[in-house]
Amino acid sequence: MSVLVGLDVGTTSVKGIAIDPDGNVLAEVEEGYPLSTPQPGWAEQDPHDWWRAAQAVLAALPEGPVGFAGQMHGLVALDSGGEVLRPAILWNDTRTGAECREIEERIGLARLVELTGNRALAGFTAPKLLWLRHHEPAVYDRIAHILLPKDYVRYRLEGELAIDAADASGTLLFDVGRRTWSEEVCRALDVPLEWLPAAHESTEIGGAGDQAAGALGVGVDHPGPVSIVLGTSGVVFAALPSYVSDPQARLHVFCHAVPGRWHAMGVMLSAAGSFGWLRSVLGAESGSLDEAAAAWEPGVEGLFFAPYLAGERTPHSDPDIRGAFTGLSLRHDRGALARGVMEGVAYGLRDSLELLRELGCRPELGRISGGGSRSRLWCEITASVLGLPLEHTASEAGAAFGAAMLAGVRSGVFADAAEAVARCVRTTDHIEPNPVWQAVYEEGYARFRTLYPALREMEWH
Repeated sequence: MSVLVGLDVGTTSVKGIAIDPDGNVLAEVEEGYPLSTPQPGWAEQDPHDWWRAAQAVLAALPEGPVGFAGQMHGLVALDSGGEVLRPAILWNDTRTGAECREIEERIGLARLVELTGNRALAGFTAPKLLWLRHHEPAVYDRIAHILLPKDYVRYRLEGELAIDAADASGTLLFDVGRRTWSEEVCRALDVPLEWLPAAHESTEIGGAGDQAAGALGVGVDHPGPVSIVLGTSGVVFAALPSYVSDPQARLHVFCHAVPGRWHAMGVMLSAAGSFGWLRSVLGAESGSLDEAAAAWEPGVEGLFFAPYLAGERTPHSDPDIRGAFTGLSLRHDRGALARGVMEGVAYGLRDSLELLRELGCRPELGRISGGGSRSRLWCEITASVLGLPLEHTASEAGAAFGAAMLAGVRSGVFADAAEAVARCVRTTDHIEPNPVWQAVYEEGYARFRTLYPALREMEWH
């Protein structure tokens, strides 16, 4: 079999990739669609738009077995005939605060975290179901099936109502330790089990949520390497050999795309998004800001940046906190601000790494990806703050690349995920921590950790 295809059903587009069995990229295609925000805090999409985009992408790619990745947590409600009942409610929709509180009260926070690996967050699937029950009962009463975004595309393509354990973990209805739907949670929330699609391992049906697929695509299929994503949001992702939850639910714990493995990840909401904000405010190009930042020494003469422009998730789970620069002086210029943002984001990633270490992870190196990773300076700062060597991989296709690898396992091209990684994932460079910078950043990280409580104390209410 000479071609493997991966689809990533994202928030702005379907991305498609075709690779050969050695991981060489043969073609890449992208087809976009709109996002609807009918009310403040709402985020919805028409599932038919995903299907139309997927058809266009597949038509432009060579034919081969298809694997699926996509945005997690979104709710697609279908009637008994498989027809969409309403626009899908997406991962970044925040309307369900009351429903999250209801879930934690019904089940108990400690028990919820023990079963699902997570607390109730507005973006997850279960709170959306309760919201429909409360606010759109006529729609709720017609539900016969629920799917996540990529699984709706799979349903249209293959006619199968199915989900993988990795994506199901983000519904808050899944027993993550046992890798099956949780009868206890569904019973407590009055969600009929028959609404839920059959759950399989990712390798059995060639699919995973975007984070698990993306981690597989950079070779994080086993404990040791960690995935570090410097995208609009920032992610530190580690594979776990067994299920363990963070009692305070500061980290997300889900099933991995690899059978018998789990993963934990910390998510910061404004990583490269912080740099994009600064670039926009200053009206500057990324390259010029990067060059100006490189002129400053580590620590930027006491300048700190708290990267909480859109609130924060890990480790603080605080949607109301906001960002700040501290330690500004007359000497600081746009280059200082740029380096301060880079360092502040790296410190935020360090928060997640320290929590992973508390869970027993022993990271050896990081595979870095995302738009921010194109800055060599930012990669060197991040390596030095984290104390980890960092590597890039040859492909930047992320989740779509991992989905194509899963298609290869499902179709028998690879015996398992480990063989897919061994054959397809190649690193292109290696960035060691700078020992001189590390000493500065150890002291800087200790000071950075005092920023959040200080900002929280002075927050306006």
